[in-house]
Amino acid sequence: MGGWIITMIGNFDLQTKSQLKILTEISFIFKGIDTDFWLRGGWAIDFLLGEITRLHSDIDIVTWISNRKQLENTLIEAGYEQIPVPEEFCNRQSDFRKDNIDITFIYITYNTDGSLMMNGLPEWVWRQDSLLPQYYYLHGISVKVLHPRQLLEDKEIYEQIGRPFRQKDADSKKILHRIISDF
Repeated sequence: MGGWIITMIGNFDLQTKSQLKILTEISFIFKGIDTDFWLRGGWAIDFLLGEITRLHSDIDIVTWISNRKQLENTLIEAGYEQIPVPEEFCNRQSDFRKDNIDITFIYITYNTDGSLMMNGLPEWVWRQDSLLPQYYYLHGISVKVLHPRQLLEDKEIYEQIGRPFRQKDADSKKILHRIISDF
């Protein structure tokens, strides 16, 4: 697998190039509105490792619910198309698309007891150390990412609530265990 990935990514397919461009744009958008975001999912793993491990189908981003309105307006002004989300997710996420790249923004907040949680979902309490303060770098882009333990817990929770098996999740869990052991 490693040789193929390095060869494939070394040439960068169009989707990977587009996603890196979008990540750069989003970094500038968040700087412009003076707030933080954290990557989650496959791109977070790649930034933790400092290398691209596989092709990604989308970009997953975490930010504070208090940023939502300004972020949505700024993204629309920057040419991003807002995609409707199912009613049950309206308080938790916003979906956008640009250049055929899907980007999901999930929103976090603090519960009344001070625990970190996804907005509107107090049953899903996040780790207190979920939001890593340092920046990680990949191909000239710097971003913050979720703690690898939080990334692993996300994968496990999705399995518990019935997400169908995906090989990429199994592969990601193996990588996350390695990252955690070195963290």
